[in-house]
Amino acid sequence: MTARHILRASMKLVDIGANLTDPVFRGKYRGNQAHPDDLAQILVRAREAGIVAMMVTGGNLAESRHAIEMCRQHPNLYATVGCHPTRTSEVSKYPGGAQAYFAALQQLIADNRDKVVAVGECGLDYDRLHFSDKPTQLEHFVRHFDLAHATGLPLFLHDRNTKGDFARLMKENRLKFTEGVVHSFTGSVDEARELLDLGLFIGINGCSLKTEENLAAVRSIPVDRLMIETDCPYCEIRPTHASHKLLENAEWKQPESKRKERWSEVCMVKSRNEPCTIRQVLHVLAALHNMDEAEMASKLYANTIRVFTGIN
Repeated sequence: MTARHILRASMKLVDIGANLTDPVFRGKYRGNQAHPDDLAQILVRAREAGIVAMMVTGGNLAESRHAIEMCRQHPNLYATVGCHPTRTSEVSKYPGGAQAYFAALQQLIADNRDKVVAVGECGLDYDRLHFSDKPTQLEHFVRHFDLAHATGLPLFLHDRNTKGDFARLMKENRLKFTEGVVHSFTGSVDEARELLDLGLFIGINGCSLKTEENLAAVRSIPVDRLMIETDCPYCEIRPTHASHKLLENAEWKQPESKRKERWSEVCMVKSRNEPCTIRQVLHVLAALHNMDEAEMASKLYANTIRVFTGIN
């Protein structure tokens, strides 16, 4: 076995944001079954790419339950439990209202502490206020701090165009949580610095690497504050992204992709991002920080298990 193969075999990665409850990973698109359920093949490709664990994101109460059910079937999957800012409009409609909704989230965590590693996805999203207005998002984001305080879990965070509100609430509630990561970061150097000043970690995926400004921001983040993710089935690195040119000399080559109508169990599906593409994100991160991929992977893994202590 060559040194290169030894490095690849020993590489350990954790995808901190995988939306594996999405029906597309079961072959269903917009309610229609386009091809067989291929989650098993997706997980095999993930392992072959060096992924040893994944965090399955919970976007609301029902999705968090679904995520935990999936994690029970696969030992290397772990769940987050919370309510995404764009889903917070459903909280008041829950029987018993917000208090009952968050009590249900807390009970779900208590019943599954071996599989739940974070509170979230939670935060603020002012780019999509048509899903949930600002007052509703603010009210229920704050409730997640109480949930983190009650459970002792770190926060899995979402921050989009929040005009200072996100940072303000993080500062006001800093004593209620241990650690946190802002996932799917797409901001500037200044925005990255603001998050770092809050003591947060920053999650990087393909959407974080679209523009030259994005690349400069990611380059500015200290390696000991980075984590890696795919946010699949979204956020692939596309040919139009500024980061794509950095993939030309990448050792890891993405599996062949086919349209869903021509599905094959040994191929990816076009436009459906998968966990295995984390290797592309890793390559770009290593290039931006002038590091070897294996060294970068080791540091990312150490950051992740330091914060998400339930991953083992």
